Amino acid sequence: KWKSLYRIQGERKRIMRETCSKYKSNNRRIITPYHVSRIFVEDKYRVLYCEVPKAGCSNWKRVLMVLNGLASSTKDIQHNTVHYGNYLKRLDGFDHKGIYHRLNTYTKMLFIREPFEKLVSAFRDKFEHPNNYYHPVFGKAIISRYRVNATKEALRTGSGVKFKEFIQYLLDVHRPVGMDIHWDHVNRLCSPCLIDYDFVGKFESMEEDANFFLHLIGAPQNLTFPKFKDRHSNEERTTTKITQQYFAQLSPSQRQQSYDFYYMDYLMFNYSKP
Repeated sequence: KWKSLYRIQGERKRIMRETCSKYKSNNRRIITPYHVSRIFVEDKYRVLYCEVPKAGCSNWKRVLMVLNGLASSTKDIQHNTVHYGNYLKRLDGFDHKGIYHRLNTYTKMLFIREPFEKLVSAFRDKFEHPNNYYHPVFGKAIISRYRVNATKEALRTGSGVKFKEFIQYLLDVHRPVGMDIHWDHVNRLCSPCLIDYDFVGKFESMEEDANFFLHLIGAPQNLTFPKFKDRHSNEERTTTKITQQYFAQLSPSQRQQSYDFYYMDYLMFNYSKP
């Protein structure tokens, strides 16, 4: 079993490196604190984890907190503690020497997810539930720019953004509001062409990949990757089928443009074109 998992890892890293050498000329660039701002540090087991939202990041942070001795079990850690508790250090918080020392000696990993599924998961989470950040900041701007005859109420609250409007925003080079980590490219969040990741896990094979990774770093036997869904736990996870239902609302050209938008992620992580 381990053998085949080692082989899968070798293959994923090979595809990632080949894509980088073909498309990116930045392999001589200096790594700055900006490039490592999404990377979380666990010093005890010497792990660097690049956070990709909507690809199991809440549960990965729980695992890192347990490894670090900040909690005895992943079950005890609330969502807000994970994301707003500031218990885990980020790599950009260290000085130049500290950053490079960790990049050179720690096990660097990231977990990714099929780009369209990740996008739909983010849309459902941020726009189909009450949210006192995404509705006023993104919702208002999206509705006022892309909805014809928007009601006063919609403009006031920013609630009720439709998927089609969200995609218009995403594909607009003159976006009314900036990018957000929940729908940015993994390529931009984790700089895989600058940082040579040791382990590339996939959301689609999360349990197997996660427990293999924990085995590799010598984590305690009783620590396994949590299976629970972190938010809106009564709601079905975003699946391929659900993703297709959302993308069916778009025109063929919007679908193609969305694919082009995430092209590098599709290529680099070997996901087939939907």
